[in-house]
Amino acid sequence: MLRLTVDTPTGAVTLTENDGAITRAEWGGAYADHSPLLDDAARQLAEYFDGDRTEFDLTLRVLGSEFQERVCAAISAIPFGQTRTYGDLARELGVPAQAVGQGCGGNPIPILIPCHRVLGSGGLGGFSGRGGVETKIWLLKHEGAAGLLI
Repeated sequence: MLRLTVDTPTGAVTLTENDGAITRAEWGGAYADHSPLLDDAARQLAEYFDGDRTEFDLTLRVLGSEFQERVCAAISAIPFGQTRTYGDLARELGVPAQAVGQGCGGNPIPILIPCHRVLGSGGLGGFSGRGGVETKIWLLKHEGAAGLLI
């Protein structure tokens, strides 16, 4: 397992690589491991935050249940600058909206798997990353989706 911490406008984010795939992204940490994949992920994150990248081209692996993998795949399909509701994803996956909310909260690779793009039917919903809803709002504004919040 290798870890690299990168500075972002939302705080330090530590990326974890296991067996050739990014398996975690979490706020905090101070790691300086390097590999081609971690260095590429750091570069792509910097491009995203600089406004030069709208999608990531990285090998990701969700270490979790089959349901968690399905939720993360549905989240990953939401395009940059767009949002979906928990209900939208629930209908797509054939599960209750609360289950989708739990799946979003369990997303091990936030930003790269853009759970910030999933909203409640009557509001923002939650965000399990550092800074909570404020970080979710920042990411949505960064992607030009802030108009959807009104």
